[in-house]
Amino acid sequence: MLSAADIESIERATLQAVAPEVVEPLDGWLLAMDRGTVGRARSAVPLHHQTHDTDLLPTILDRYAVSGFEPRFRLPDLPTFRPWHEALTQRGWRRDQPTLTMTGTLEQLVQVHAGPPAELATRPDADWMAMFLGEGLDPADGASRSSALSRATGTLYASVREHGQTVACGAASFGHGWLGVHGMRTAASRRGRGLAGRILHTMAVEALSRGLVGVFLQVDASNLAAQALYRRAGLGIAWRYDYWRPPRA
Repeated sequence: MLSAADIESIERATLQAVAPEVVEPLDGWLLAMDRGTVGRARSAVPLHHQTHDTDLLPTILDRYAVSGFEPRFRLPDLPTFRPWHEALTQRGWRRDQPTLTMTGTLEQLVQVHAGPPAELATRPDADWMAMFLGEGLDPADGASRSSALSRATGTLYASVREHGQTVACGAASFGHGWLGVHGMRTAASRRGRGLAGRILHTMAVEALSRGLVGVFLQVDASNLAAQALYRRAGLGIAWRYDYWRPPRA
């Protein structure tokens, strides 16, 4: 079981990694505001999973309106948030994109190893950025995601190269006591060869050298292949959340 402090630190570390244009604190929430496509960077998120008074809902919506951003919510699928689910549903909002927050220990993660270490860089190069524009990916969404991750502070960018070509990548954030794993991509023709495991191992080694203990990531609930990898790496589901969008979005 994660503590309330763990939950808060994970949410703060998440926003550090996806680098929204604006982040406003408000009574146990962080209001992330951004014009890109990354849901985590443009949603209001609670900093704990206890009861939150829905009387705060109009205030949150007003803060987005005043700042000129469209409001979104990223809400845990937990009984304590049912009043929020009901209040948003009554306003015509819809929920989608169920996502899992998974956590584990670096002691377990570092045991995932399938070959030579990945390369780590303080800035993403053009080949790293291009991994988000590959076959089957939406180019606008890919450009927005790579841009958000690249403007974060304190992030390292992992790459696996074969014959001079980047075939797998990821971004490792080190903030608020956690290794955060983001932006994991493997070229379609190279999947199933342990490249993602090499990236995770390299990230874990670096995080351990910094004195960190825990790791977290967020993964789409429909991405079963990625979840299987993360489970083999010792991660388990901490909670599920959904994105809530207004009627016009």
